[in-house]
Amino acid sequence: MAKLLITGFDPFAGETVNPSWKAVRHLNGAIIGGFEVITHEIPTVFEAAFTIVQSHIERHQPAVVIGVGQAGGSNAIRVECLAKNRIDARKQDNEGNQPKNALIAIDGPAHYPASIPFENMAKQIEIEGISAHLSNSAGAFVCNELFYSTLHYVKSHNLPIRVGFIHVPYLPEQVANKKRAGLPSMAEETVVRALTVAIEAIGDDLSIPFAN
Repeated sequence: MAKLLITGFDPFAGETVNPSWKAVRHLNGAIIGGFEVITHEIPTVFEAAFTIVQSHIERHQPAVVIGVGQAGGSNAIRVECLAKNRIDARKQDNEGNQPKNALIAIDGPAHYPASIPFENMAKQIEIEGISAHLSNSAGAFVCNELFYSTLHYVKSHNLPIRVGFIHVPYLPEQVANKKRAGLPSMAEETVVRALTVAIEAIGDDLSIPFAN
C-alpha cells in the first residue's frame, strides 16, 4: 500500500499547542484514500524541519508528503498552491534563528507549484461543510521553507512523490484570552476531518499520471 507522510509542527512563539500537530497526530496509522498514513511532529526550526522530513522520506519512501502548519488569524483551511524560494522571518524560530530576505536554495527556481490536486482538495473540504480556500503564499517562515525544500529535494532527485502544504487556523483554546478575542478558530475535530477529506481527494487523483 502506498504511504502518505503528513507532518505537523511543535508549538512556537510562546504557544503551548500547535493546531497542526494536534490534528495531524490523530491520523497516524489510519488508512485513508488508499494510503497508509504516517505522521511525525517536527520542530519549528529553519533547516532542521526539512532535515527531519528528508530522513522520513528516505525511511518510509512515501508517495505523498504533506506539511501542515498554523495560520493564526485565518478563518479557513488554506490549501497552499505555491512554494516560494524566499525566507524573511518576522520572528525567531524555536532556536532563535531569524533569517531575513534570504534564498532557500541558491540553485532553485523562484517558486514551485504544489504537486497535489490542491483545487479539488479545497473543493472537497468545502463540500464537507468546512471553510477552505486556495492560497498562493505559504508565508516566509519555516512553513514555506519546509514546503519549498521538500519540493526542491523531490525535483532535484527526480522522485515520483507528490508534495503539498496545508495551513490550519487557531484552535478555540488559543483564542480564549483578551489578546486574541474575536480572532477566528476551528475545532480540532473539524481540522482532523478537513485533513482526512484532503487526503481522500489525493487518493481519488491517483488515477491521473504523475509528471515529475
